Amino acid sequence: MSLSRRHVLRGAAAATAAVAAPSLLAQSATWPSKPIRIVVPYPPGGSSDIIARSISTLLGDSLKQSVIVENKAGANGNLGTDFVAKSAADGHTFLLCDVGALAITPSVYSKLPFDPVKDLRGVTMLAYSPHLLVVHPSVPANNLQELIALSKTRDLNFAVTATGSAPHLAGVALQRAVNARWQYIPYKGGIQAIQDTVGGQTQVLMNGMLATLPHVQSGKLKMLGVSKKTRMPLIGATPTIAEQGVKDFESGTWQGVLVPRATPDAVVQKLNAALITAIRSPEVRARLAGQGAEVVTMAPAEQDRFYEAERAKWAKVVSEAGIKVE
Repeated sequence: MSLSRRHVLRGAAAATAAVAAPSLLAQSATWPSKPIRIVVPYPPGGSSDIIARSISTLLGDSLKQSVIVENKAGANGNLGTDFVAKSAADGHTFLLCDVGALAITPSVYSKLPFDPVKDLRGVTMLAYSPHLLVVHPSVPANNLQELIALSKTRDLNFAVTATGSAPHLAGVALQRAVNARWQYIPYKGGIQAIQDTVGGQTQVLMNGMLATLPHVQSGKLKMLGVSKKTRMPLIGATPTIAEQGVKDFESGTWQGVLVPRATPDAVVQKLNAALITAIRSPEVRARLAGQGAEVVTMAPAEQDRFYEAERAKWAKVVSEAGIKVE
């Protein structure tokens, strides 16, 4: 390439950057300037969907814009995630998902249409709810040890929200730790997995407490343990999985918000503040606590660090278990 040609290209790039910078500043100053879409990459009724709908009205009131919750389910959350990753980086479309599950995705899928690190950035975490280990009421086991023993005498179907999902890997980690036997039945979301376990088509389930506890409270599912290091007041009589012999076992769903990587810092900070205000409101906090979810918020950089730690943690489980989705 000639020297003059290089100068032309550099000049064009500089001019583009000069135009883009004021544009981004203008977006930041006027944000939000149109309705906001919360994209939930799972079917309605799951933990992420519950939280999105819990905060949408308060978020809209705070930002003086309408807020729409849109379920874009498919491919274990990858369809909706890809949609947001390729959306305009202006803060008007964001992803509300299980951040821990998103951290598993790069290890499980051989090909992805997006790169979670290069294409997305964190805004804040919103809530954490541990997984509940539950069985159909007809299963003759009342604790983890009885379930382990039973798994060696009869076939047990273990429902998972999807192959490579956080509940799936939690089940794999537990199975490997206690030498249990069961076969995994993948679904297209948590609600379907719950419904089939309630119906007795599958016998065992690990799923987020937020979506699963109501079925325990109604007697449709029997709870054997909770995947938290310490007991929870809401279900104080239920022992943790760690208490039942699996030292330090902890898993769960971490709902958080991400936006396209190029979203301006000023917009990310404004969205972070608005989301934290909504999720920490007394009415939302009380509603979530009554269903077993704890409000957990983070700064954007803190959430990115959390994501990296989760990715490293679950990559080891995926590798050891040989889980891959083409």
